[in-house]
Amino acid sequence: MLYDVKLRIAYAYTSPSDKTRLVVRLLPNTIPGTQDVLSRLLTFDPVPAERRERVDFFGNTMTTAVWHHPMQALTIDLAARFDRKPQPKLLDFSPPVGAIGAEIASRRSLASYAPQHFTAASRRAGPDPSMTAFARDHIGPEMTTFQAIEAIGRALYTEMRFDASATDVGTPAQEAFANRHGVCQDFSHVMISCLRGVGIPAGYVSGFLRTLPPPGQPRLEGADAMHAWVRAWAGNELGWIEYDPTNAQFAGGDYVTVAWGRDYDDVSPVRGAVRAAGGQTSTQAVDVIPIGA
Repeated sequence: MLYDVKLRIAYAYTSPSDKTRLVVRLLPNTIPGTQDVLSRLLTFDPVPAERRERVDFFGNTMTTAVWHHPMQALTIDLAARFDRKPQPKLLDFSPPVGAIGAEIASRRSLASYAPQHFTAASRRAGPDPSMTAFARDHIGPEMTTFQAIEAIGRALYTEMRFDASATDVGTPAQEAFANRHGVCQDFSHVMISCLRGVGIPAGYVSGFLRTLPPPGQPRLEGADAMHAWVRAWAGNELGWIEYDPTNAQFAGGDYVTVAWGRDYDDVSPVRGAVRAAGGQTSTQAVDVIPIGA
């Protein structure tokens, strides 16, 4: 399926900033067998005085942009075209959940995709007594790792409530889980914490999800948003699989990946420092447009 993706992030500052430095992870990459990036363009208004791009440890494209002159507003635009490949039905060749540790230990690579990087606590997600207990309550020793991943994701979908006003970008996973509400970032961090707590390697994926309007209603431009879901390692045979606990489904043809890492901190779309007085406001609008559908 071909998709055109358009993203705009706009910032307005109370007073002009005289120094701004940002690290942006918004340029998507081709993932063999999953998606081909046919074109991609990231622009800034105003144009930065300095700009460079490099690839981080996890293979994500990082754009560093620096402004030396005062500015009171900043707009970041992404335009990209993807060919999202149809994904075959997943067949469960994963080991029993109790045997996943042995398969992790058998891996002799420390490349960015090695499961060892995704087992311990990271800054925003990791084993926690309450979340580990929740995970253990929803899996059994007879389950395969694949079945355990799906069972924990479905349990979180049932137990937690999506609430866009309940949390913000800095809300800890423990708080979102205790209150049983949050957004896709919170669902993902909680699921990652649950999986790591029972020994299953898990990481964070940021990207886009095509959303469909109600029947008979026109599609609203800018109604989509960046999305987050979970990447979990299901053993040597099955490898990495992706599950969306916010929607209780495996990631399929409507999902477009931008970046992945251990948690949000590894993939945050925009991060940096602005030297200015007063505050700022920001808006975000996303369009995921199927081509020829």
